[in-house]
Amino acid sequence: MLLALTEARAALATDDVPVGAVVLAPDGSVVGRGRNDREATHDPTGHAEVVAMRKAATRLGGWRLDGCTLVVTLEPCTMCAGALVLARVRRLVFGAYDPKAGAVGSLWDVVRDRRLNHRPEVVAGVRAQECGRVLLDFFDDHRS
Repeated sequence: MLLALTEARAALATDDVPVGAVVLAPDGSVVGRGRNDREATHDPTGHAEVVAMRKAATRLGGWRLDGCTLVVTLEPCTMCAGALVLARVRRLVFGAYDPKAGAVGSLWDVVRDRRLNHRPEVVAGVRAQECGRVLLDFFDDHRS
């Protein structure tokens, strides 16, 4: 989660919402890193999870991220939750819950929907306070 937090803080340089993600291979090595980059790239799909999974897929040479773990500082939205299910990510680890847009238990529970063909293991609330603080500070600064 510390690597994902580093990515989140790096998003501040481009005025993007500070969310960071890391994809770990089954052996624990980092195969993809990402941060929100919607402002920097003008890409509506530029969420940290999507960026990290794209990099991991490129590095691994295929779209299936079987056995991989996605670590992200904020509960994924519906787009990102759907993407990690479709990519066959084995485990999702996230920090802060997102009561406004979260799709891993807060508003929806995409990753545990029994109608889907893949359901990753979920570990929630890892360093939640620290992950949440980065976001709260960002939004406090923008409201000032």
